[in-house]
Amino acid sequence: RRPLSPCPLGERLCSTEEATAGSGTYTRHGFIFSSLAGCLEKRSEDSGLPVVSVVRDAESQLLPDVGAVVTCKVCSINSRFAKVHILYVGSTPLKSTFRGTIRREDIRATEKDKVEVYKSFRPGDIVLAKVISLGDAQSNYLLSTAENELGVVVARSEAGVQMVPISWCEMQCPRTHTKDFRKVARVQPQFLQT
Repeated sequence: RRPLSPCPLGERLCSTEEATAGSGTYTRHGFIFSSLAGCLEKRSEDSGLPVVSVVRDAESQLLPDVGAVVTCKVCSINSRFAKVHILYVGSTPLKSTFRGTIRREDIRATEKDKVEVYKSFRPGDIVLAKVISLGDAQSNYLLSTAENELGVVVARSEAGVQMVPISWCEMQCPRTHTKDFRKVARVQPQFLQT
């Protein structure tokens, strides 16, 4: 085995006369190209031509994709949107920070015109959201919390205690019993006030 060399997506690797296309590659016009970013691997086969494949590097960055559910932390809010840092895609932690925006109109599915950002999120909240578009050049992803399962999952009260959800729009500090408005991710039945 040769040492693995880094290989960007779409790189022309060699001609189909020199090798056979393996996993992570495709052929076009007599050449083999990489179909993903990773490491180039060339294995000799007894039958003749070596097999060229591209292996996704375990270190390679997973990127948030449209439709992915992400876990993010609210950094700042204003009347039009909340700015967040995306921490996880699904259950995979991200190695570098991606910025995201949850616009006022993407916070809830209903009564969008009545939504107030400061009654939905506060800086420091941990939020589950869905990627709805890849945003602009500053890698600013547009996120939505309009589904019931999405919204604030962890919030701390002013006393620094983790709050408990008591309805779809409120959380309560177990120490001081103060209530705060939030766009709460689907509340588990055991937390609902009767």
